[in-house]
Parts: sequence; structure tokens; C-alpha cells
Amino acid sequence: MLVRLFPVFFVFLWATGFIGAGLAMPYAEPFSFMTVRFIFAGLIFGIWALSSGVVWPRRKAFVQAGITGLLIHAIYLSAIFWAVRHGLPAGIVGLVSGLQPMITLLIAAIFLGERIKQQQVLGLVAGFIGVAMVISPKLSAGSDAIDPVTLLAALIGVLAISSGTVWQKRFGSAMDLKAGTAIQYLAAGMFTLICAVLFETGRFQLTSELIIALVWLTIVISVGAVLALMVMIREGALSKVSSLFYLVPAAAAIMAYVLFGETLNLLQIAGMLVTTIGVALTGIQRKP
Repeated sequence: MLVRLFPVFFVFLWATGFIGAGLAMPYAEPFSFMTVRFIFAGLIFGIWALSSGVVWPRRKAFVQAGITGLLIHAIYLSAIFWAVRHGLPAGIVGLVSGLQPMITLLIAAIFLGERIKQQQVLGLVAGFIGVAMVISPKLSAGSDAIDPVTLLAALIGVLAISSGTVWQKRFGSAMDLKAGTAIQYLAAGMFTLICAVLFETGRFQLTSELIIALVWLTIVISVGAVLALMVMIREGALSKVSSLFYLVPAAAAIMAYVLFGETLNLLQIAGMLVTTIGVALTGIQRKP
């Protein structure tokens, strides 16, 4: 019974990640914050892997895992947190991130030769129309207008995680998940550390909000969500996650409204619904 709740639990945690970004970014710079998060998460998985006596990957697989970490963790999350830091609302960040399955589908079609079905094409079109409906009212002039640069940063982040997903599918190996995740996080941490040294001051305001966000994002999401994923793989419940992922943008928007007072007008709510339907269509697979 408890295992059946893991998909819902996992998707809820994923949605809270965007809220954590909104909570932390007023008090820390994105690269510095992500460096601390990645290194702590990498050490947790590394110690776990060492204590379990797992076989660590050889050089080629090690590099492949590192590249996965750069794309899925470092570039994706740093871009998302940078966008939030510079004013992109957490709810809209969640919606843009919800395009990830669609962009992954396009990249897989281009580089892996995977066929796109008719309903998936409709889903791609609907998804992008929905996003346009959500962001269009915020692109006009005004105090709450969206800076296109922040929107571009979020899109770059989604492109990175989508590319990382395809990379992992193309070059993934059968390495132990604990060791592979440790390598991913530590590689991501080294990347963000370099960026923090080059582009940031490294200042932290040690507020309760920042500490809560750091603990939540590091322990609960970077570790807890991965553990939930491992249980779902073991128990065969992973297939349920894809359908629940369509609820992430809506869940993030509701949380952003409750915690930060972010609101959506009727056009934006309709756009979110259209995007959800579009992403759902891209995930439909016909039975043979």
C-alpha cells in the first residue's frame, strides 16, 4: 500500500523544488548555493556507495556519468535558480520545466532517430501554445513584467536536462545507481564551484528561509526523491510517474500562490491546462 503512494510522493517532491528555489534565492547567489547542495548530496551518495562496497565505474563510464551530472544537475538547476533569482516567478518556472518531456522527445527524434507519432506532434504544438498563453500577459510592460532573459535561462535549463536525459539513454551504463549519482553530483558541484568563483561573490545570508531551503533541497529532494525513485524501479511502479508528472506545473503554481502570492489570470490558467494536455499527449504510447 505504501509503495503505491511513492509516485505521488516523488512528483510532490519534484514540484517543491521550484518553491525551494523561490525561498532560497533572495538570500544566496545561485552558483554558490548549488555548489553547497551538490557537494553535500554527492558526499552522501559517495559514502553510501563506499559503505555498500559497490563497484565504481571505470574511466569511460565515469566521464559519461560526469557529463550527465553537468547537464541534468549543474546546468539545468543553475539556470532555473538563476532565473528565479532574477525575477522569474516560481510557478512559471515550474510550467517551463514541465516542457522537459516534450523537448526530450524532439531531441531523441533528431539524434536517436526515434519516431514521433501524430498525437505527439499535436502535443508538442499544444504544449508550446499553452506556454505562450501563460507568459504572454507577463511580457508586456509593467512592474511585474517578465524579463525575457530569465525566460531564456529557464529554457536553456530545460534544454540541458532534456539533452542529459537523451545522453544518459544513449551512453548510459549498468553502473550502480549510488556510485553513478555520487559522480553526477560531485561533477556538478565542481562545475558550479568554478562558476561561483568566476561570477559571484560567494555571500550567503544565513536566514531561516535559506537554511530550510538548503536542507530540504539537499536531503529531501536530492537524496529522498532519488531513494523514492529507486523503490519505484524495484517495485515496478515507475510507469505511473510519467502520467503524474503532468501535474507538476499545476502543483508548483498552487504552491507558489500559497507561499509567495503568485497569481495567474484566466488566460494563464487556460494556458497551463493546454500545456498539461500537450505534455500528456507527447507521453501517450500505443499498445502493440
